[in-house]
Amino acid sequence: MPDFNFKIKSSGPVSEKSLENGIPDFVAASLFVKQLPYKRNSNKTDLLLPFSENCGTCSTKHALLKELANENSVNEVKLILGIYKMNNRNTPGIGDVLVQYKMDFLPEAHNYLRINDQILDCTFPNSSAENFESDLLTEIEIYPEQVGDFKINFHKNFLRQWLEENQFLNPDFEKLWSIREACIQQLSENTFA
Repeated sequence: MPDFNFKIKSSGPVSEKSLENGIPDFVAASLFVKQLPYKRNSNKTDLLLPFSENCGTCSTKHALLKELANENSVNEVKLILGIYKMNNRNTPGIGDVLVQYKMDFLPEAHNYLRINDQILDCTFPNSSAENFESDLLTEIEIYPEQVGDFKINFHKNFLRQWLEENQFLNPDFEKLWSIREACIQQLSENTFA
């Protein structure tokens, strides 16, 4: 975890919900979301759902933390959308799916934070930048409201381009997306926290 913290002082919705849950600062909020089970929320754009549904993904967990920083006027926290080479080494639990389709890796969209050029990944209790940083293919800064449709479209466009550049691959786009969904399903079922 980067050596970075701030007290929650805002009356914004995420700040209030954090304080109601006994979370006084950014480090405590980071630890809280890091411990939540990995599971999709019913609505990616409702940043309070990780509290009520007691779960989250890289998208909702990091969007919540970025919004907490926004509400408290902390500009050092950046929400990042990266595409990395997802494989069983950096994302344990998906290896069987990749082996089944004879793939070494699959470009996957991942949200995390950058704070003063250091990566903070709160997806799983054991997540860290070392898990994926060397496998990053591209990254952009986004806003919390972009973890829904924008992220999906950015990812799909990246995959289409990647398939075009790697024509030796057998799957068409729809097949590739279904392989990706099977990997995500494995993560949800086998939360390796």
